[in-house]
Amino acid sequence: MRKIIAGSAFAVIAPFLALSGATSKKQTMGQEKRNLEIIRLATEAMNRGDLTAYVSYFAEDTKNFDRPVGREGIRRSVEDIFTTFPDYRHDIVEMIAQGDSVVLRCKTSGTHRGVGKLPLNGGMLVGVGPTQKRFEVQHIHWYKLRDGKIAEHTANRDDVGMMRQLGLLPPAGLPK
Repeated sequence: MRKIIAGSAFAVIAPFLALSGATSKKQTMGQEKRNLEIIRLATEAMNRGDLTAYVSYFAEDTKNFDRPVGREGIRRSVEDIFTTFPDYRHDIVEMIAQGDSVVLRCKTSGTHRGVGKLPLNGGMLVGVGPTQKRFEVQHIHWYKLRDGKIAEHTANRDDVGMMRQLGLLPPAGLPK
């Protein structure tokens, strides 16, 4: 008798479980779409040089490369990047989202017109005078979002390629 009751109960509950799964999948897809839009808007703000708008997309307790830096740390870092490369930008090549993560592949470019003070971009530009040269390399940025804000950021950048294009490292290839 228990099997019949359990089976009957399952028959009644099963459609609700399926519906719940569909709703959960729709919610996840909606969250992923919203997260993609947040990263797109943040990237556009940075490309406009609108630092106030850019940092507004970050949580107060943001982590950068697994270190707690907060929104103010993000502001200081991007200010230094803009001092070093006033025309710095990310041109989105593609983005993907899964759950609370968004991964952005972009072409990053800028012209070296200032002196970096913070150990960013591999720390290779601190105190280095402007070369007036332009670079363009690929970056991959990984963001984790929480409650509509960027809570974590990490990146994989081609710092060596950038330094070569700026004339600060020898070109690639075998010695002659």
